[in-house]
Amino acid sequence: MALRTPPLYGRHDDRGAQFTEFGGWEMPVEFDSIRTEHAAVREAAGVFDVSHMGEIEVGGPDAERLMQRLTTNDVTALDPGDAQYSAITDDEGVMLDDTVVYRLPDGDDAEFLFVPNAGHDEQMYERWTEHRDANDLTATVDNVTGEYGMVAVQGPDAPDLVAQRAGDSVLDLGRFEAAYADVAGVECWVANTGYTGEDGFEVVFPADGAGAVWDAFANDCQPCGLGARDTLRMEVGLLLSGQDFHPEENPRTPYEAGVGFVVDLDTEFVGCDRLAAQQEAGVDETFVGFVLDERGVPRHGYDITNEDGDHVGEVTSGTMSPTLDEPIGLGYVDVDYADDGTPIEVVVRGTGKRATITPTPFIDS
Repeated sequence: MALRTPPLYGRHDDRGAQFTEFGGWEMPVEFDSIRTEHAAVREAAGVFDVSHMGEIEVGGPDAERLMQRLTTNDVTALDPGDAQYSAITDDEGVMLDDTVVYRLPDGDDAEFLFVPNAGHDEQMYERWTEHRDANDLTATVDNVTGEYGMVAVQGPDAPDLVAQRAGDSVLDLGRFEAAYADVAGVECWVANTGYTGEDGFEVVFPADGAGAVWDAFANDCQPCGLGARDTLRMEVGLLLSGQDFHPEENPRTPYEAGVGFVVDLDTEFVGCDRLAAQQEAGVDETFVGFVLDERGVPRHGYDITNEDGDHVGEVTSGTMSPTLDEPIGLGYVDVDYADDGTPIEVVVRGTGKRATITPTPFIDS
């Protein structure tokens, strides 16, 4: 099957980007170097093409009821222009994906926009439509991923950079708030959200305006690829769907994955009963950060042991932190080994390397 390409593919190719497959998309992994792009976001600003993220609109009389049933957070708490981080769980409370849900302004054709991760848009479209039809709900569900592009402008200089192009009113948006604004003659949905631990915005726009929006930012700040996006999110301990949790290969609930704050047990979402029982009983394993105290780089799938060599967990993400210049990782361990400062070992190419459980974020953000 051919890979999907973002509407900005030509811009990236002309810029000399290196590409990689991710979630069924061919996306830029780096433009200059991961370290250069990472440093730009931590110190100034960078712009990412994140058009591989899905966009699904939900409207109609039962839109709120449908969203409330299929996401774990309380969508009734959202006013128009508000957003929230949430999880999508199955009957067992296992995370199928995590997502950001936006309540659109009054007068829009749809009432909600939610953003599944790369390659999950069709799965979530089918889940929403099947649940709607099985429960005789009156709601429209539209997978509009192919109709839009999306960029993220992140870094300490990002708010001013975006305000110069979208108007100073975007500076009034609080965290997880969004509004429409004009960028380079294109009407955009501008949200105070991000995936780097830095200030910034994510901007959604019609695909035919992608070039103009990208140029408005990329001409004045560092273009960044998925490589830097990954190292940035690891430094602040953010989950990556499909890597830090996977419904078949590594099934995890929000409580195990450290995002129990997105669970509202009063909303009766799918999987609510199982999660209520788990909250009462507690979890056996939990998501943690750690720093390797010896040379080596932790990688997805590496075993975590105690100092006696007994298996106590598994690495899900790891890298050499560009900011700290030391190896960091994320993963799951038995709760008895989850306290900050607990010594562990990570088995790197057959050799146990000393490491220490460390709270995330690893850096000030």
